[in-house]
Amino acid sequence: MKALVFTGPGVLENRDVPEPEVADGDVLVHVRSVGICGSELHGARHPGFRKPPLIMGHEFAGTSADGDRVVINPILSCGHCDLCKGGLRQVCRERQIIGVHRAGGFAERVAVPASALRPLPGWLSWDAGAMVEPAANAVHAWNLSGARPGARVAVLGCGAIGLLCLLTALDGGAASVDVTDLDPGRLAQARRLGAVATGSGLSGEYDVIIDAVGSPLTRAQSVDHQRPGGTAVWLGLAQDSPGFDANALIRSEKRVLGSFAYSDEEFGHAADLLRAWDLSWTSHYPLTEGAEIFTGLMNGGLHPVKALLLP
Repeated sequence: MKALVFTGPGVLENRDVPEPEVADGDVLVHVRSVGICGSELHGARHPGFRKPPLIMGHEFAGTSADGDRVVINPILSCGHCDLCKGGLRQVCRERQIIGVHRAGGFAERVAVPASALRPLPGWLSWDAGAMVEPAANAVHAWNLSGARPGARVAVLGCGAIGLLCLLTALDGGAASVDVTDLDPGRLAQARRLGAVATGSGLSGEYDVIIDAVGSPLTRAQSVDHQRPGGTAVWLGLAQDSPGFDANALIRSEKRVLGSFAYSDEEFGHAADLLRAWDLSWTSHYPLTEGAEIFTGLMNGGLHPVKALLLP
């Protein structure tokens, strides 16, 4: 079958690979649409959790061997530890992720545990199906923030996750959402989707700031522009350095929360929300062009807000 394979630092190759081995408890999924995540671009440049050779891809939808439309929840947890039993299986100490620790959706077919399959509602297109996983991240970040209706919200970064955080905040009753980015085209998309103010930085104070970039600069902004008693939610993973003034947290009782993945309920809620959202800012390409598209995104030669590959 055809697959996009991560073969070494900064190298993705279109290859013919053997059919997946379907172990007991697994289901063969025929992939119809798979998203390229920013974490994969970073992981390909700087291998860490993702070790080549690997078929990446954790945002995907397709059909099961029985012909059912499915979307994949790629978080695999032990199911029996204190965290899993407490509804926090996304931070299970033994968790694995499809497309990181085992083969993912950058292929025509992939074997996944049956427990990872969720029904894909008939009202969602295949492209929208590949957006359920990133949308679930936005839903989780919003829920962690504890924001109330009428909140003043800022989102740092207008990539796919940033735009999904914008849409989630608007659905959640935010009074206004301001966004930042360095790309004028992405800022224009954010305004079209409902952002009030857009620019390269923030001014004023906010109840909630969501950092979808993860650089020292944006993390510092997320602290500096919180109101006293406000909240920042970090889900960007661009760099390791925190970059913020820790004393400011203490003096103004500010909060910084890390956000990783989502609960099962939030994954399902994301699919419901996508029914009404404008996803015209996504772009799709054939899987056979995957190496070219991925490399262009990784090296800055291509600039779609969200690239989806279609096997």
